Amino acid sequence: MRYISTRGSAPVLQFDDVLLAGLARDGGLYVPETWPAFSADDIRAMRGLSYADVAFRVIQPFVAGTIDDAALKTILDDTYHGFGHAAVAPLKQLGANDWVMELFHGPTLAFKDYALQVVGRLFDHVLTKRGQKITIVGATSGDTGSAAIEACRDRANIDIFILHPQGRVSEVQRRQMTTILSDNVHNLAVDGSFDDCQDLVKALFNDHDFRDEVGLSAVNSINWARIMCQIAYYFWGAVQLGAPERPVSFSVPSGNFGNVYAGYAALQMGLPIAQFVVGSNKNDILTRFFDTGIMKMDGVSPSISPSMDIQVSSNFERLLFDLYDRDGAAIADLMTTFRQTGVMEMSQGCFDRARQNFDGYRLDDDETRAAIRAVYDTTGELVDPHSVIGIVAGRKCNRDVTIPMVALATAHPAKFPDAVKQASGIYPDLPPRLSDLYDRTEKVETMPNDIASLMAHVRAKRHAA
Repeated sequence: MRYISTRGSAPVLQFDDVLLAGLARDGGLYVPETWPAFSADDIRAMRGLSYADVAFRVIQPFVAGTIDDAALKTILDDTYHGFGHAAVAPLKQLGANDWVMELFHGPTLAFKDYALQVVGRLFDHVLTKRGQKITIVGATSGDTGSAAIEACRDRANIDIFILHPQGRVSEVQRRQMTTILSDNVHNLAVDGSFDDCQDLVKALFNDHDFRDEVGLSAVNSINWARIMCQIAYYFWGAVQLGAPERPVSFSVPSGNFGNVYAGYAALQMGLPIAQFVVGSNKNDILTRFFDTGIMKMDGVSPSISPSMDIQVSSNFERLLFDLYDRDGAAIADLMTTFRQTGVMEMSQGCFDRARQNFDGYRLDDDETRAAIRAVYDTTGELVDPHSVIGIVAGRKCNRDVTIPMVALATAHPAKFPDAVKQASGIYPDLPPRLSDLYDRTEKVETMPNDIASLMAHVRAKRHAA
């Protein structure tokens, strides 16, 4: 499997190089040169398999030639054996064709674990084989950071720096990051928004001298390995509900577009998916795009669903690449214009193609609180303020109620206890393994929204190779 950049001018790479590179050197994102094809028989053969075995079949084509089958199987078995539910990603039925897939049974209680726990092990495997060390710098709106830190803590070949927007993540999210005291873990609270954090990370990657000096790599969903691992739970969920004979739809609360893009990848690989619904909070750039065909930055307002407080959805570029017939030069021009003007307007033909598969729906904070209460009252399920947006968006935008609609539950309600308590009257408890989280010592440093300060900090704190 070979990988190409969405902007068309970076080197074509194999998987192990893509894993370590993160962002392409032309500023684009890596995608497979061709999509692996899964036949109806291939999908049917996944019935009755464990989650780890389904993940192996989905991921294997993407790493072929660089990670041998035995090593991949060991990595996946080790990863998912440690999750907190026997099914790993259990499905719950809320109504006749209304389902939730719980993606919060990993160590940090969020869907990011399903990819990052694998990615950490893949890093270890490749770096040990090569005798290399890397410096990971990532941005988080709340969940990526803790999952990445958990995956990379105490690994001798990795230093990890995670930027989060100061005061704009929940206390549980912050503490899950800052209470990891490992020497190779560095938490940075940035004076700004998640988009500011993400821009700082991209600026580091676009400084090629610095990138080479520190061996820079990425854990954000700009790294293809993240997307690759997330594809697995779309296959898993669809097969449980009758694929390939029966199509399935998915509703995904999304800010950075990576989670729902993994579903789009599954569709390209042959999984029968009828529809994607993209759920947004009041920072609704994605919903506005799917309504109008125009993507316009409009500032970020803090919300009770902070992981979606985003206005620049990095992974959307990967979808655009396909919508523009994989024309890298066109994407480079489009993204440059978007950054300069804050506005991106697609051709009608490309917009029509996007709308074939995607719908968008937004909820503001009051609607989100009301929805948490309504879901609890009608089903007995307590859901967090991100997952509930997926549930409601799926119900509101469902094009065919005879097809199962699966909302992805992206976080445990205890990650956002104040919002859940305010909405439902019930304070969700942390699982026993995290029950002492509020008593743990924190380690975090504040950082201005300034690229020179970030570079100096990384140089000073990383362990030299």
